[in-house]
Amino acid sequence: MSEFAFELELCARLESRRAGIVARQLGASVADPGGRILDVVCLEPGPEFDDRVALTSESIPDAAIESAVGTGRARYWKDAFDCHPERARSATDRSLEIGFFERDHGTSADAGRDYVRQVARYPDWYGRIVGIENKPDLGRPGDLEVQLRTDASLAVVDEAILATESYVTRAHLNRIPEEIGVWRIHRDEDATEIEIEVVRDPTTLPVDEPGIEPLEYHPGRTEIAVVDADAKARARRRLAERAYGKGWRAYDFPGCGACRADDSSGATLPRCDWKGRVVDAATECGPSCPGHESATAPAERDDLEAERERRTPWQANPAGKRRRQTGLDRFG
Repeated sequence: MSEFAFELELCARLESRRAGIVARQLGASVADPGGRILDVVCLEPGPEFDDRVALTSESIPDAAIESAVGTGRARYWKDAFDCHPERARSATDRSLEIGFFERDHGTSADAGRDYVRQVARYPDWYGRIVGIENKPDLGRPGDLEVQLRTDASLAVVDEAILATESYVTRAHLNRIPEEIGVWRIHRDEDATEIEIEVVRDPTTLPVDEPGIEPLEYHPGRTEIAVVDADAKARARRRLAERAYGKGWRAYDFPGCGACRADDSSGATLPRCDWKGRVVDAATECGPSCPGHESATAPAERDDLEAERERRTPWQANPAGKRRRQTGLDRFG
């Protein structure tokens, strides 16, 4: 089983059994951006989740959330940001495009520059965050121990879990930080359904306290960064926003007659009959594959977006977004 196929099938299973948002391949570092990528992220809804759904289907730029742009009097965009002007301009344009900001046309026209406000207060919309590391074969662990120790010591997520198809021994458990939960994934006879066996429950991590982020490992010593609670809170918000906008269906279907859109799990996955499993079109498919049969792709991104809307609380075109002609108001 490839890690890609394992990951998609686990996401489909989690989406069918959990409320909230499931996403994959998201950065969870603070001091070292890109240093830790979580395979799967599950967001539990917070008290104002419905307000977030109504705002926009996209990820809201962090700089826009942190800016002094509010819901009342419109402000000149450049005066509302405490960051590089290029980043501020990019965040403003993107926020206008997705409907988080709106332009005050009268004031902007009179002043000859953009005055903006938020369309609504940014809500308290997400609750617990669960990070899952996928390692179907524990016989090929790679950097697994280092990754899980980072999750435990940094504590950006509320719970961290290892998911595997391997039989989990006591020796495996002893090498994994005790805070990390462990799931063993089982398949039915025709490999269309998976079930989760909880080998060890995760311990709730101290997300509201400072954390330790390992940066580089050397013989006899490790370089670390102490990450304060405020920086972790901002990282959690960025993680939640990216998860909401991205989801987990960021994959394509190959133009191949051997591949079909398999919805036996409830979610549509690219299953190759020649390989007998889910495939990653970006890395595994094409004329160089011995089983390749040139054909039209069996599904498109629009199909996957519509499926996400049917199966989750996420909305592709929420009411807040429909109030404007998205992307056009910046030219008005």
